[in-house]
Amino acid sequence: MSETSQSYAGSGQHTGSYYAATANPAPKRPALTGINQVDVCVVGAGYSGLSTALHLAEAGHRVAIIEGARVGWGASGRNGGQIVNGLNASLATIERRYGRTTSSFVAGLVQEGGQIIRERVKTYGIQCDLKDNNIFVGLTAAHMRELEARQTLWRSYGIDNQELLSREALRTHVASDLYAGGLIDRTGGHMHPLNLALGEAAAFEKLGGKIYELSPVTSVTTDGAKPEVKTAKGKMICKTLVLCGNAYLGDVVPGLARRVMPVSTQVMATEPLGEDLAAALIPGDACVEDIRYILDYYRLSADKRMLFGGGTVYGGSDPKDIKAKLLPNMLKVFPQLAGKKIDYAWSGNFALSFSRVPQLGRIGANTYFAHGYSGHGVTGSHTFGRILSEAITGDLGRFDVFAKLPWYPFPGGRAFRVPYSVVGSWYYALRDKLGI
Repeated sequence: MSETSQSYAGSGQHTGSYYAATANPAPKRPALTGINQVDVCVVGAGYSGLSTALHLAEAGHRVAIIEGARVGWGASGRNGGQIVNGLNASLATIERRYGRTTSSFVAGLVQEGGQIIRERVKTYGIQCDLKDNNIFVGLTAAHMRELEARQTLWRSYGIDNQELLSREALRTHVASDLYAGGLIDRTGGHMHPLNLALGEAAAFEKLGGKIYELSPVTSVTTDGAKPEVKTAKGKMICKTLVLCGNAYLGDVVPGLARRVMPVSTQVMATEPLGEDLAAALIPGDACVEDIRYILDYYRLSADKRMLFGGGTVYGGSDPKDIKAKLLPNMLKVFPQLAGKKIDYAWSGNFALSFSRVPQLGRIGANTYFAHGYSGHGVTGSHTFGRILSEAITGDLGRFDVFAKLPWYPFPGGRAFRVPYSVVGSWYYALRDKLGI
């Protein structure tokens, strides 16, 4: 059993993001009070928890979600909204570390998260401005060789939905002189991330699921026949517990806290640009990200704002001035946006694993967890939620593949993981600048 304070959520209300300002109406759910029992208890109402819970509810299980703030309060409601296939660790890296058998297995599921999102949107009529296509862009010849190698490798696994774009071809998709070319993935896409989470929560509740909000978990007990979750005002007893707090689980389970490090990334939204300028900047309305170690990512919102993100702060703290941090990067890409007002700017945390591979596992007999998507959680969390639901219902095939992969602590432990990672980021940023 472990205890933790939960000041991370403040009042528990959503951050002052563009997504929160344009969120679909959602009910305010009650806090957990008294002693309750359920078949499956999920901690965390982000994508991992919602995906797991919704799959289980569809299979007829009695499921409850306990959320410390509001549905989608963390990374699931603040991210760049990009549906990007793959894990943070590339297929080449996975093949090199774990062998072709494991990389073939991973290749078989790298597009699954996007498919699940589209299925959910269609099945439950979720209004989240879903659109197709994402583009990886390279700034140097070295980047273009990397993109070409990616396309070749993915084709060797039977995945042939990516098209290389020359500098000239890319200009028909992104009106910027910054890039040497790109790679378009027709099965990628983008959407309003908070509205996706809210829609999935509503679908779960329609199937009889229960969500408790503003109920920070103070402790969990995993060593008994029935795990228990305690909050300030209530307790949930369950047959199976699933921990999906990711970067915001804190020290509730110390053994999980040392596996990942919170890292913040920032996003800002311009004022509405109008149809003509928006279409001129990104004619095909795809989402875009570059392939540097510390990358820029951007796309157009439904009301034609530029949503521009990037940067990292290891340890999960917020920059003093998000606009000052991101604006120079945006103007390097799109000098056409000089003078445009920035209406929103916000920050949020994702959980970084040292290997950049998400982690699935089990604590004791009846407690499962998933975390460490390392910045690729939009698709990964939906896939891993399905895999968790499979394991809970008796099919451990895919779960065991990930659960058996070795995980590595950050060098220097929790005390030195931030400076270690900062030094590493300097090294890779230098490589990006040198074009190697």
